[in-house]
Amino acid sequence: MKSFRTELTFVTKKKCEFINITRQIARALEQSGIKEGLLLCNAMHITASVFINDNEPGLHEDMEKWLQQLAPHDPASQYRHNLAGEDNAEAHLHRQIMGREVVIAVTNGQLDFGPWEQVFYGEFDGCRKKRVLIKIIGE
Repeated sequence: MKSFRTELTFVTKKKCEFINITRQIARALEQSGIKEGLLLCNAMHITASVFINDNEPGLHEDMEKWLQQLAPHDPASQYRHNLAGEDNAEAHLHRQIMGREVVIAVTNGQLDFGPWEQVFYGEFDGCRKKRVLIKIIGE
């Protein structure tokens, strides 16, 4: 069995942003030379997420609005986490809702997706450097 590891780096322009990373993941799979196996992709920060969904801007706006309704940023004082000088408690909660990682089957050297599936990096406390891990194992 072979393994391959690489990282993606992001600095978003906004506090909350969704970035389609499907092409970068496909490139990493191609570089790996692995034809059959599993690909793990995970955010390496506790205020960011990697998830699979449709690449539709209206849906992304709906997700951001829904996350803000579930865990709004303001008032920041509503969160105990923020009492220690932080102001990103809602970003931790958004990550918890959206998840840490995805695992994708690799078949015939391709990402084995269903219709419309794409991979996204979700940033919830942005404007600073963050990393995403891609780890592929297989033959």
